[in-house]
Amino acid sequence: MISNRKKIISFVIPCFNEEENVLQVYRELKNVITKIKNYAYEFVFVDNRSLDNTRKEIRDLAKKDKNVVGIFLSRNFGPEASVHAGLDKTNGDAVIIYEADLQDPSHLIPQFIDRWEKGFDVVVGIRTKIEDSLIMTLLRKTYYKIFKAISDIYIPVNSGSYGLLDRKVLRAIQSLPEKYRMFRGLRAWVGFKTDYVEYKRQKRKRGKSSYNFFRYIKHAERSFFGFSYLPLDLMVYISFILVLLSFLFIIAYLLIFLLFGNPIKAAVTIVVSIVFFGGIQLLAISIIGKYIQVIVEETKSRPVYIIDEILNEKKKSVGEDLTK
Repeated sequence: MISNRKKIISFVIPCFNEEENVLQVYRELKNVITKIKNYAYEFVFVDNRSLDNTRKEIRDLAKKDKNVVGIFLSRNFGPEASVHAGLDKTNGDAVIIYEADLQDPSHLIPQFIDRWEKGFDVVVGIRTKIEDSLIMTLLRKTYYKIFKAISDIYIPVNSGSYGLLDRKVLRAIQSLPEKYRMFRGLRAWVGFKTDYVEYKRQKRKRGKSSYNFFRYIKHAERSFFGFSYLPLDLMVYISFILVLLSFLFIIAYLLIFLLFGNPIKAAVTIVVSIVFFGGIQLLAISIIGKYIQVIVEETKSRPVYIIDEILNEKKKSVGEDLTK
């Protein structure tokens, strides 16, 4: 029997201090999805304990539209946690992550859905250009190139969270037990048939970004130590090379001493050796410490997020029309 039900598209919208954008995001996404026939929708707004009126704006929308789900976290667990909180509460056949800063163009959504309908399980938005400061643009490009070079999986350069997941891909991501999460890495790790859509990311028009240089550094750490063992491998190779060079230096020094006496100032060589090898050891210990930190986070088994309140929670199974 052929079902006439509408397929459901779930939108996950993580928010932090986005009171100026919540209503605009809702209007923009609803305008896009209502122009596409035969699809139901739900908007899952996740508030990461904002300090402004973001929660009030979400409450107002949830009262007016029962297809708006409001998820309020008990504290700020970070952007990764808010994304996964939203994903866990979706009911759609496909899920689209859309950041509340409105920097990603909503007109790409029909393209995402079209490619999904053609058989792609994952559709990823690729930022060909980002309107940002010169320094941040340079740092971002450097990060992506380094991560692409050292990671154990293929993650396209300049790929963000913006994109579409089929329900089976979402289930695969949800089945992963790890707590030290990076959505873009997990999306790439699970695999499935993937397509890409290029676009230009624009500047933020309303509100202020909570991301700064140090947050980007922490994000880079999460990706490097969560999806690559190359730092540890490099320390092994460097250590081997240093041991070999040290052995050769000892042999050379003994030969010089036997042939020419002791022409080398011992104090200088000792100080230089201590500083150099001490720095290498400290670097190696720091890298090992970072991996131990990941292990500690995993063994704690704490939840990725804690929900304080949910508005309009849908307990329907995938396949029911949320517009009823």
